[in-house]
Amino acid sequence: MQVSVLGSTGSIGVNTLDVIRTHPDKYQVFALGANRSVEALHQQCMEFRPRYAVLRDTAAAALLRESLAACSSDTEVLEGEQGLIDIAAAAEVDTVMAAIVGAAGLDSTLSAVTSGKRVLLANKESLVMCGKLFTDAVETHGAQLLPIDSEHNAIFQCLPERFNGLREAGIRKILLTGSGGPFRQTPVTELANKTPAEAVAHPNWSMGQKISVDSATMMNKGLEFIEACWLFKARPEDIEVVIHPQSIVHSMVEYVDGSVLAQMGMPDMRTPIANCLGWPARIESKVESLNFYRLGSLEFSAPDFERFPGLGLSIEAMRVGGDYPVALNAANEVAVEAFLAGRIGFTQIAELIARVLDVWKSSEPDSLAAVKDADLKARKLSEHWLLSQ
Repeated sequence: MQVSVLGSTGSIGVNTLDVIRTHPDKYQVFALGANRSVEALHQQCMEFRPRYAVLRDTAAAALLRESLAACSSDTEVLEGEQGLIDIAAAAEVDTVMAAIVGAAGLDSTLSAVTSGKRVLLANKESLVMCGKLFTDAVETHGAQLLPIDSEHNAIFQCLPERFNGLREAGIRKILLTGSGGPFRQTPVTELANKTPAEAVAHPNWSMGQKISVDSATMMNKGLEFIEACWLFKARPEDIEVVIHPQSIVHSMVEYVDGSVLAQMGMPDMRTPIANCLGWPARIESKVESLNFYRLGSLEFSAPDFERFPGLGLSIEAMRVGGDYPVALNAANEVAVEAFLAGRIGFTQIAELIARVLDVWKSSEPDSLAAVKDADLKARKLSEHWLLSQ
């Protein structure tokens, strides 16, 4: 199987390559794509010898081209967004890992979908920003969409083999779990003083900075809530968020007969990656076995919306619909970037998002161009708010 990995130098990409490394007889890397990580992508190219490597940043691509040429590598270096789009759509490719973080991954992920690929979706923003357009494209072009986020993959594993909707499957509700991040027990009055270094120190998962901050605010769970609605044809009232600090139960599905199916495992992204790469077969992931003797107790509780206002904003954005989720995602990306740069405090992330949504006039985007226009408008509103502080 030929695989293109979009976002190969990020945490999901690195874990994907580790699973592929375990199965050299099953999977070959056709192409690798990243933003500007020259050294990391060079090392990946030397090990996996893809036909193509892509860096979005033009200057970085030139440096990679030089470094690979010096090593007599046969890998051809492409650049820019078009390069990512091309390796996602290449005729030789069977499977695309869509793991570019944020709105930046939208075009290449859609390219894989419209080319009818098996798409392993780690870029949740594609569904958050243009859920209907995206799911319609999956159906129109015969793509196969498999969820990589541990929670959505858990739900996927708990569904019947032939799933056509919650009601038809006899499902009462989906239970979407979240760890609560590093500030789950921090007094709310102290959250404003939390630093970027504290926010990215997730107790269970090793992730990139942006996703780690999203976990600390629980915006990540809010975005996953929206994604789950689209993935599983669910209404907002069909999904319940549950705080589960141990990150052992990755999510659950409750059936109308009272049965609750839960997918459990160590907090290691190689499990959902291996599940989707091998599906419908099961393949080795090298993930440590879950030891129930050492595990002890598992805790579950309701989310605190005062502590995590971004979660409530996300749920409401899905209820309102239209391009509200586009504005929500754009404002969050701007806010997180500003927080990491020291421009705003931790609690101002949700404040910025709320300010943008307060003035947002919702409409239903009927094209990718309309989605991008809404995204740009929300980013401008967000920057305007930042300048006013």
